[in-house]
Amino acid sequence: MTPSLSPLQSINDFVVKFANVNGSGSASANELFAKAILRMGVPVSPRNIFPSNIQGLPTWYEVRVSERGWLGRRGGVDLMVAMNPQTWDADLAEIEAGGYLFYDNSKPLPKSKFRDDINIIGVPLTEICNAAYSDPRQRQLFKNIMYVGALSALLDMDVPTIETLIGEQYKGKEKLLKPNIEALHLGRDWVREHLPHPIGLRVQKADAVGDKIFVEGNAAAALGCVYGGATVCAWYPITPSSSLAEAFQKYCQKYRVDEEGRARYAIIQAEDEIASIGMVVGAGWNGARAFTTTAGPGISLMNEFIGLAYFAEIPVTIIDVQRGGPSTGMPTRTQQSDVLACAYASHGDTKHVLLFPEDPHECFEFSAAAFDLADRLQTPIFVMTDLDIGMNQRLCAPFAWDDAKRYDRGKVMTAAQLEEGREFARYKDVDGDGIPYRTYPGTHPEKGAYFTRGTSRNPQAQYSERGPDYVYNMQRLLQKFDTAKSLVPQPIASRSDVPARHGAIYFGSTSPAMQEAIERLRDDGIALDTMRVRAFPFPDSVKDFIDAHDSVFVVEQNRDAQLRSLLVNEFGIDPARLVAVLHYDGTPITARFIADAICSRLRPASHQHKVA
Repeated sequence: MTPSLSPLQSINDFVVKFANVNGSGSASANELFAKAILRMGVPVSPRNIFPSNIQGLPTWYEVRVSERGWLGRRGGVDLMVAMNPQTWDADLAEIEAGGYLFYDNSKPLPKSKFRDDINIIGVPLTEICNAAYSDPRQRQLFKNIMYVGALSALLDMDVPTIETLIGEQYKGKEKLLKPNIEALHLGRDWVREHLPHPIGLRVQKADAVGDKIFVEGNAAAALGCVYGGATVCAWYPITPSSSLAEAFQKYCQKYRVDEEGRARYAIIQAEDEIASIGMVVGAGWNGARAFTTTAGPGISLMNEFIGLAYFAEIPVTIIDVQRGGPSTGMPTRTQQSDVLACAYASHGDTKHVLLFPEDPHECFEFSAAAFDLADRLQTPIFVMTDLDIGMNQRLCAPFAWDDAKRYDRGKVMTAAQLEEGREFARYKDVDGDGIPYRTYPGTHPEKGAYFTRGTSRNPQAQYSERGPDYVYNMQRLLQKFDTAKSLVPQPIASRSDVPARHGAIYFGSTSPAMQEAIERLRDDGIALDTMRVRAFPFPDSVKDFIDAHDSVFVVEQNRDAQLRSLLVNEFGIDPARLVAVLHYDGTPITARFIADAICSRLRPASHQHKVA
């Protein structure tokens, strides 16, 4: 079929999307494809979009290939590998004009099932598999490897690189190695015989990866917890955070075992989220560095214990791998939808510290830092990652750690200080930062003991319902929150090359797409200053940034503009000056969506980008 438009031509800059059926064994083949390109020195950014059931529903795997290093979703698809009849029409609609459709043409389809502005590539995968294999399961699994082989020929990929990866995957399983290599070449050889010329999209060896590492955010956060000194993890399984606790266990088995082989850690899979946060609060009170990992529904259940930890001032770290809500919502889709729920978690007047990592590197860095912050501030600290970061492999800067670093345990009064006669008043602000001194249980046989309670008290930790005592305590907690402004990761601002009347604020996993969107806007002649906020409470520099612009776009992935609401609430800003750019369909935001939303606002008559 000849398209009415010229075929897309691009080297090391395109988007491939695989449309499969969940449970078909396609995941490992799709990942093999992405890693092969990465091994060729070309940056890739894969995203697995999968259903919440075990088998049968549609699943997609999108691979962004970008020698320039763009790691966010671009929007649109240049090559669709359509292996699921159930989603055929929707998948076809995503292909860019002049793009390519790859499909199994073992059974003919009517002309009405295609578009006349794209290039059609049919390979009889089922027919080839049926001729080569008799076992039904083998036919399904090897068909996946076969289409990787076919793509390797169409995209002119390096075959030895793919063979090496298969060898690594099946090391010690030689019985599986040989048939996988054979399946790869079955697909490749068919294409080379029947479609001898590569298509307009090509992968060419490059040296654009450098020293970057390829890792999931959940694994990075788990390793950060180890380096941050965590010895206790209590959790309850929930998508998309479960792999974080599992990775922490793996790392602890390697790094938290003494010379005699004894475990120096405690990992508990609790009966529910309520029990898990209760265990973490108890461990934090006892002096351990403890954390739980969960998602939005878990945060909902943990609220009462979070309030206890806030009011009793107990160090706790909570890693929230956000997903679509409310209620069960979309368990396997990504959102930034727990911002308000965590910032003001629990009933009454509360304000919690939130950290917003943008990638696995900051997942490692912020998770480690969270334990210092929790001890220093004696309060719950939330690390706000999400499914897009947590469950997808991403290129990022290598992790770094200073072996000379010493943990900040905060204001902990020792037995020697108590013996010297130092005043100990558990809830008294002694130096104006709102943070009192605490003692570990059993510090001194006679001095330094206090009641830990969730009810109001005076500075000496004695139960009190006196209004002045309550007000003193609540104001001191506010002062502590203000102190946190200088301790949390500071925002990163970027100025346009020319004076800009407008700005944009963004955070977390929105960052990769936002960076590319800024360049697209610059190419359209739109100057925009940007600021990536990395924590709440917001330092004063955030308000200064907003005040310096006529209007500021706030880009986030939820329906209710939760970050924008925080900015309005905390700074008392006129809401009309903050323009919400909201993406919340469960898929990661795209550079095209951001650029279109901002450009259509600033130039409504002239900008007609396709939204994706």
